[in-house]
Amino acid sequence: MNTGAEGVETAIKLARRWAYEKKGLPENKAKIIVCEGNFHGRTITIISASTDPDSYGKFGPFTPGFIKIPYTNIEALQEALKDPDVAGFLVEPIQGEAGVVIPDAGFLQKAYQACKDKNVLFIADEIQTGLCRTGKMLACDHEGIHPDILILGKALAGGLLPVSAVLADDEIMLCIQPGQHGSTYGGNPLAAKVAIASLEVLRDEKLAENAERLGTILLDELKSIRHSSIELVRGKGLFCAMVIKPSNGKDAWDVCLALKENGLLAKPTHGDIIRFAPPLIITEVQLRECIEIIKKTIQAF
Repeated sequence: MNTGAEGVETAIKLARRWAYEKKGLPENKAKIIVCEGNFHGRTITIISASTDPDSYGKFGPFTPGFIKIPYTNIEALQEALKDPDVAGFLVEPIQGEAGVVIPDAGFLQKAYQACKDKNVLFIADEIQTGLCRTGKMLACDHEGIHPDILILGKALAGGLLPVSAVLADDEIMLCIQPGQHGSTYGGNPLAAKVAIASLEVLRDEKLAENAERLGTILLDELKSIRHSSIELVRGKGLFCAMVIKPSNGKDAWDVCLALKENGLLAKPTHGDIIRFAPPLIITEVQLRECIEIIKKTIQAF
């Protein structure tokens, strides 16, 4: 497909189709469990699964069929899985738009096993976290999980062309037959070639290893900043976030504006969080230059 949202939509369609054809659920009854704080895209169906008013506000009516549970809460997941009409559990291994929210250690592995026990598909949205961003090829690799359905995008084409993809074994994928799903530019030769080249660069230039090594430096350095405006720092690999306490009428957006003036681009989210996602090809010299900019900017906040 072209966009991450298309990838998520396709994964939902696959999970529902699989549930009717393989699991034997009554048609039009399949439910998908999602986590509060998620960001999976901006289509009507996807925002129906959102708990963020900025995403769903005044866009209703919404698509039914979603069960929302707290992120990283295994007890809530186990309770939701008791519903016999559940087809899949859609989850970000690390919640990106929510502010690089890291799940409790072992949550993904426990969630994966809980899904297996109930014959429910584990669907990993790795559009933001996949392809070396967190220090592994996939964020799921940190806990040794092989998702039933995997969604990729963004880095899949190195930021050059719109490409997304859904991966699954034949038992799931072939529930949708030719002619039953499609996308105008899906699978176009140029985008496919660029995606292959991007994957080769990620592998050959060992960008997962680079993200893991430099991510440790970045996280340690961000945590070392002592300033009253910093409430929390978290991250994995080259994917970090800083929670900012509003001060003197200024918030994360104002810090990002100051960072821009000092030569560094970062993205705020939810008013009090700054996300740092350096290019995977960044060098240690460049990273330390960025860190000095961040320190100087925060100290002047």
